[in-house]
Amino acid sequence: MPAFPEAAARATRDARLRANLRHATHTIRDKRARAVAELADWEQLRAAGKAIKDHTLRRLDHYLVQVEEAVTAAGGTVHWAADAEEANRIVTALVRATGEHEVVKVKSMATQEIGLNEALAAEGITAYETDLAELIVQLGDDRPSHILVPAIHRNRGEIRRIFAERMAAWGRPAPEGLTDAPAELAEAARLHLREKFLRAEVAVSGANFIVAETGTLVVVESEGNGRMCLTLPRTLISVVGIEKVVPTWRDLEVFLQLLPRSSTAERMNPYTSLWTGTTAGDGPSAFHLVLLDNGRTAALADEVGRQTLRCIRCSACLNVCPVYERAGGHAYGSVYPGPIGAVLTPQLRGTAGAVEASLPFASSLCGACYEVCPVAIDIPEVLVHLREQVARRPGHRLERAAVAAAGYVLDRPALLAAAERALARSRRLHPRRLPGPGRAWTDTRDLPQVPAEPFRDWWRRNRA
Repeated sequence: MPAFPEAAARATRDARLRANLRHATHTIRDKRARAVAELADWEQLRAAGKAIKDHTLRRLDHYLVQVEEAVTAAGGTVHWAADAEEANRIVTALVRATGEHEVVKVKSMATQEIGLNEALAAEGITAYETDLAELIVQLGDDRPSHILVPAIHRNRGEIRRIFAERMAAWGRPAPEGLTDAPAELAEAARLHLREKFLRAEVAVSGANFIVAETGTLVVVESEGNGRMCLTLPRTLISVVGIEKVVPTWRDLEVFLQLLPRSSTAERMNPYTSLWTGTTAGDGPSAFHLVLLDNGRTAALADEVGRQTLRCIRCSACLNVCPVYERAGGHAYGSVYPGPIGAVLTPQLRGTAGAVEASLPFASSLCGACYEVCPVAIDIPEVLVHLREQVARRPGHRLERAAVAAAGYVLDRPALLAAAERALARSRRLHPRRLPGPGRAWTDTRDLPQVPAEPFRDWWRRNRA
């Protein structure tokens, strides 16, 4: 993927993409605002979610050990994965040990993060996505562009075409005469997926939360596909980021109020599935939990950036972001798009790459993301923090020199006053566009007009 400026420049020229995004994000955020307004104690819930997450992150080592002990006691097996390569190796080996060559999947951003589908395919194992939007993305040989609605960049006509042309290659074909009516599209997906649910012996999931005191995993979803994956197969493998832990069931209650209103604008999720280890005669007979680090420990060590690990993947920040609305999710070059992706991806992957170094600048710092975040992540603060890290890297000498020069002048009032007067007197000579590297900045912006005299001179003459 190219860096964000190049990818965004291409995306913003796609009129259909912008129309799809504008319609979808405005609809979701308006519904969310109405759902949140129903609760008089929303801000108290938000503060509680923040406090619980901060407490858990401070004692994450303790709670992760508690999770391992509880899951093991309930009949499950816990695996620890330091990075994506190790996680993929663990999951692939577990699937191969069953003798199966296909798995069904619950929507999981952690498995997208590590590229699990591609790793399984390299070993001759096919992973079938069962979330409706993820199915659309998979059939269309596409990439997700939104946390909650991965196919938000597609309209109904495009989805109908994808189903008609591609379903047969992956299993049951789309019905003859399929239209773009939502009910017909949903029914086509249901028929296509049902045979996979009934046939699959292995499922792969993520989890929205892990309750440390009992080792219980929680998945919330809206379609029922998750329930099918979590109950029908004989083997269940869950890949979960280490930050998804909450200490107790009482803590979980807070998030089961915050998440649905922030994501789907519902009072509660239609399907909330919970499982604890294995139970004879009920659900999978083998359960494996893969606890994934993959950069999270490094983010935890950053006193400013660690608040990003509070994220509960609700996507509210994407739906209010003016940059995301215009550029779309693919421009971020990561499975985590939007404002949260702009801070999470550089922390998980580092800022050495062109994509990662560009993401902290993919924001206007308007603060709308912070206002809607259900766990009060100050995304603008983290963006500025990451920009500082990027600016310290080699290759940013000009930027560092400019900041140093500005700091030198601002620390010396007499020099600042002289510079202001010089600028005012030479205002007729100022160019309308900046030269050199600054030219790109003025391609879409007007340089501010320099006043005829500095404010301090005006004040001295009129108010002294």
